[in-house]
Amino acid sequence: MVRIRMKTIMAVAPALLLFTGVSMAQTGSIEGKVTGEDGQPLKDALIKIERKDIKGSYKVKTKKKGDFFHAGLPLGQYKVVCEVNGQDVDSVDGIRTSFGESTVVNFNLQEIKKKQQALAQAAESGTLTRDQARELSAEQRAALEKQAKERQQQLAKNKELNDAFNVGMEAMKLKQWDAAVASFAKASEMDAKQHVVWAQLADSYIGLAGTKAGPEQEAAMTKGVESWVKALELKPDDAAYHNNYALALAKLKKFDEAQAELTKAATIDPVNGGKYFYNLGAVLTNIGQLEPAGEAFRKAIEMSPNYAPAHFQYGLYLMAKATTTPDGKMIPPDGTRQAFEKYLELDPTGPNADASKAMIASMETTIQTEYANPAAEKKKKGKK
Repeated sequence: MVRIRMKTIMAVAPALLLFTGVSMAQTGSIEGKVTGEDGQPLKDALIKIERKDIKGSYKVKTKKKGDFFHAGLPLGQYKVVCEVNGQDVDSVDGIRTSFGESTVVNFNLQEIKKKQQALAQAAESGTLTRDQARELSAEQRAALEKQAKERQQQLAKNKELNDAFNVGMEAMKLKQWDAAVASFAKASEMDAKQHVVWAQLADSYIGLAGTKAGPEQEAAMTKGVESWVKALELKPDDAAYHNNYALALAKLKKFDEAQAELTKAATIDPVNGGKYFYNLGAVLTNIGQLEPAGEAFRKAIEMSPNYAPAHFQYGLYLMAKATTTPDGKMIPPDGTRQAFEKYLELDPTGPNADASKAMIASMETTIQTEYANPAAEKKKKGKK
């Protein structure tokens, strides 16, 4: 009995050893390296190893040199995914582990980026090579076909938009304001996100208002102001837009709003701040708003002390407020002479130089304030 048992034990032992050996053979490993888009080894990329034949998931991060290694993987079929900053950037499917050998899976993100760029350029031009086409899945091909169709539609839309815009610009040159308004309005309907279209539409409406009177003029001006608002919503950092919007507001006698817009323009573009307020002063002068005009010219000088035209116009504004004494002497407000002298200092041969000299000279003459009848004087001489 004992001997039989011993044989049984001896017979069982090799089987146990053999079973243990088979169990050890059921694992393998996967290793590789990740190269970043800059061509350098990528540290801390997450490598996700997902088993496909049965459920199983393993993870490992790349080291300083971009390398990774995961041992103890059951023999089977896997998908290896490279994740960077929370995004899957590449994957390799159908990887099989084997006993005694480590399966190598490398990821070169620089090469992938180059391929993607080349693929995008080829898809855009419609010149995919056979190799590129073979690399695409059915979903990718469908997506590219959709993109190509949308791109063609967009190109056609852009051409129509450009045509309408160009027609509008030509009409503006010829001061055909009705035609300009129609063309830019059409362009704005095609693409409401083009700030330059709204800006040109605004200018066209303002130009149209100049050819109208009464309610029609006011309606065109209002449309122009509304178009400027649209342009500024899309591009609020454009000083010229704020300037032109302010001039339109001034024509509608919205002086406080106009000044606020010009202040914004000067803040955005302080170098030209004086010119913005000078423009406002000129518009206000033309519509007979002398006091607001004078304030605009004063502000222009404050913003740009060396802007000669502002000094001349401010001098004219002050000159209009001059008074005359009973003996005929002109008394201009303080600063009048200085304004004309400053203009001559800044632009001694400028277009307003002679006018400035004449204004200064007029301050030094006495104006006749009493009326003398020439006929009466002649009669007195005759009696002698």
